[in-house]
Amino acid sequence: MYILSSATNASNFVTGVDKAFLIIVGISFLFLIGLTLTMLYFVFKYNHKKNPQATQIKGSTKLEIIWTVIPVILVLVMFYYGWAGWAPMRTAPEDSFNIQVNSRMWNFTFQYENGKISDTLFVPLNKPVKLNLVSLDVIHSLYIPSFRVKEDVVPGREKFAWFVPQREGTFELFCAEYCGLNHSYMYNWVKVLPEQKFNEWYVDTTKRVDVAAVDSPTANGQRIMKNIGCFACHSVDGTKLVGPSFKGLYGHTATVITGGNERQLTVDDEYIKRSIYDPNADVVKGFNKGLMLPYKGQLSDDDVAQIIEYLKTLK
Repeated sequence: MYILSSATNASNFVTGVDKAFLIIVGISFLFLIGLTLTMLYFVFKYNHKKNPQATQIKGSTKLEIIWTVIPVILVLVMFYYGWAGWAPMRTAPEDSFNIQVNSRMWNFTFQYENGKISDTLFVPLNKPVKLNLVSLDVIHSLYIPSFRVKEDVVPGREKFAWFVPQREGTFELFCAEYCGLNHSYMYNWVKVLPEQKFNEWYVDTTKRVDVAAVDSPTANGQRIMKNIGCFACHSVDGTKLVGPSFKGLYGHTATVITGGNERQLTVDDEYIKRSIYDPNADVVKGFNKGLMLPYKGQLSDDDVAQIIEYLKTLK
C-alpha cells in the first residue's frame, strides 16, 4: 500500500502544519482577490474619460492606521499558527525510539540500536520515533512529505527530527537539499508497521537489510554496493562518472597518486579494501581527491570481501 504526501494524519504533525498552511494561503488569497478588485475599481472610477483632469488626493491618517494595523494583526496570526505547528517538532519525547540516519552522497541508510541497518526506514505505528541525523559529507535535508517532517542534515552538527506515525503504510522519503550530481538518487521509503510486526522485523537479526537472504557472495556484494550508493559515482559499463568505472577493475593496473607521487598498483583484494576504508590514500590519476569518504566502521571485512567477489565478475 503506497500513501503519498496527501495522506491525512499520517503523523502527529499533519494537523498543525496543514492548519498553518491553509491559514497563510487563505490570507494570501484574500489579499490577492481584494487588491485585484480594488485595482479594477480604481481603473474604472478614475479612468481618463471620467477624470480628464488629474486631481490631487490628500492623505488620510485614518486610512494609514487601518492599512498598518490590519496587516500587523494578520501577520501575527500567521506567525502564531506557524509557531504552534513548528514548536512541538523541537522537543522529542524521552521514550522515543531512536534511529540514526546516515546521509552521504547519494543515499540514506538507517541504523538501529540493535545494530540492524536498512536502506528503508521501518518504524512502529503510534510510537514516537526520533531520527538522529548525521551527514558524512555535505548538507542534506531529510524530507517525509506525508509526515510534514523536513530537517536539514548538517555535517558536524547534532540534528534530529521526530514524529509519531499514525497510519500504516509506505511513504516517500527523500533529500530536499541539492547535494550534488546525483541528488535525485536519494529517494527512499518509510514503512510504518503495526507494533507486533515491527518487533518481529526488529529482532530478526538474521537479515542486515530488508532483502531476502542471499547465499551468493557476488549477489550480496552487489546489494551492499547498491545500498551504500556506490553506483551513483561509479559505473559498471566503462562510463566515467565521479569515480573510475568498476568494469574490468579487478586485476587491472591502475595509475594512482600517493602522497603527491605517481605510481602503478595492481587492483587486488588489498587495494580494494584500502580504497574503501581509506579512499584518499591512493587516488586514481585523473580523479579528484576528497570526493569519497571512508567507509571504515560502516562496512565489515566480510562486507568488503563480498564486494570484491562482485567486482571480480565485472570483466
